[in-house]
Amino acid sequence: MTHQKKRIVLISTGGTIEKTYDPLSGLLANDVSVLDVMFTKLAILGVEVTRVPLMNKDSLGMSKGDHALIAKTALNLGEAYDGVIVVHGTDTLAVTGERIYDEAGGKPSVPIVLTGAMRPYALRTTDSIQNLTEALLAVQLVTPGVYVAMHNKVLAFPGAVKDVDAGTFVWHAPRDAE
Repeated sequence: MTHQKKRIVLISTGGTIEKTYDPLSGLLANDVSVLDVMFTKLAILGVEVTRVPLMNKDSLGMSKGDHALIAKTALNLGEAYDGVIVVHGTDTLAVTGERIYDEAGGKPSVPIVLTGAMRPYALRTTDSIQNLTEALLAVQLVTPGVYVAMHNKVLAFPGAVKDVDAGTFVWHAPRDAE
């Protein structure tokens, strides 16, 4: 019995998960991607992951055009892959998730899973590896739709929002469903 590898595309857009420390400025910034380094720490069997570097921005600096570009890219690549992961900053991740959901008419052809981190990979205590691993698993298990996978949860759009006080994502019924 032959098992065909799942083909997953990972779109990197920046965010806290990819921030690195700049010793000259003393700041964390989106200068280089650390996703390739993160992948070397994971045993990824049974999947073929293709990384597409789309942008490297803090999500607070993203424009409406950036969110639209991410949505268009995710939906287009979903036509050629078994699943899509979008690595994104958490501050506006829900904006992009809702945009993808709306652009797909609520019915993307494959699972599209957004993830990020509250603390950069570069820090000793980080949620980045856990969240990336959860997104890799979720994209293989959930039905076609748009989701966020972080902190041991997979939440569907519409309705997934960042709870700043709790430092994670939660689900609220969308306004039109109330």
